[in-house]
Amino acid sequence: MAKVTIDGIEKEVPDGTTILQAARMIGPEVTPPAMCYYTNLKTSGGYCRTCLVEVTKGSEKDPRPMPKLVASCRTNVMDGMVVTNELSPRVQEARAGIVEMLLINHPLDCPICDQAGECHLQDLSYDHGKYATRTDFERRTFEKIDIGDKIQLHMTRCILCYRCVKVAEQLTDGRVHGVINRGDASEISTYIQEAIDNDFSGNMIDVCPVGALTDKTFRFKSRVWFTKPVDAHRDCDKCSGKVTLWYKGEDVLRVTGRKDQWGEVGEFICNTCRFDKKHTSDWVIEGVTKVSRHSVISANKYRRLVKPNELTLNDIKALPE
Repeated sequence: MAKVTIDGIEKEVPDGTTILQAARMIGPEVTPPAMCYYTNLKTSGGYCRTCLVEVTKGSEKDPRPMPKLVASCRTNVMDGMVVTNELSPRVQEARAGIVEMLLINHPLDCPICDQAGECHLQDLSYDHGKYATRTDFERRTFEKIDIGDKIQLHMTRCILCYRCVKVAEQLTDGRVHGVINRGDASEISTYIQEAIDNDFSGNMIDVCPVGALTDKTFRFKSRVWFTKPVDAHRDCDKCSGKVTLWYKGEDVLRVTGRKDQWGEVGEFICNTCRFDKKHTSDWVIEGVTKVSRHSVISANKYRRLVKPNELTLNDIKALPE
């Protein structure tokens, strides 16, 4: 076990734990943002640099501070390590620069993007972004392409987090897409426009932190804060069958994997559950999904309605003279 202190809060964690994982054990108030790291995807992390933190004390054996900011998703804690995240001016300045870089080519189409309301880049730009751009040049644009009968790729929104590539490598039988070209010409694409068709390809939609990969069966049907998320399950021979159903009225508009407070899916689901089972009769309803009160999805939703006591004339007593 190793003791690490993050923003003044000490926590004992198992050996081999990264700084990001240790911060999540403490709580969201000290946790760095992460756009590319994904707990259930091996080798993810280290691409976006949004999780940079400052190590002011390396360990008890070597208390020297690390000279540069480090990626918390790839740096293991050491006994006696002291880390600053929200309290470090260097970290805040670096994170603002990273957000500015991510937004250089990102389109301002949040009002029409299906990811709006659950987009990690929206949250990041709200916390660390600038109100105006310092660049004046034509932004990088790509044509929308269908990389399957149920998935559309909007490469203009992509931040190259590599999550979808990791999903294809680790969950599917054969990967037919990846990153091609180099530098600012890099893009996610299928090989010779080959369609992605396998039982778990839909998970690329869930892991995408922005609106680059979208569910074609859900496109432009509703904003997420107008829908009601409900936990449900079914017996499935391909996956766990544990999902979140997104209702609008009596209609199931979409089916997704269940996400935790960090926006990560705990158990990936198959395409049959995601695309083919969109009737309430297909599922066993467990209850309303717990949504953070800080999320816009929680608007006008109540887990428990408390009815106030009604007063009658007999309950009204005269005021004392």
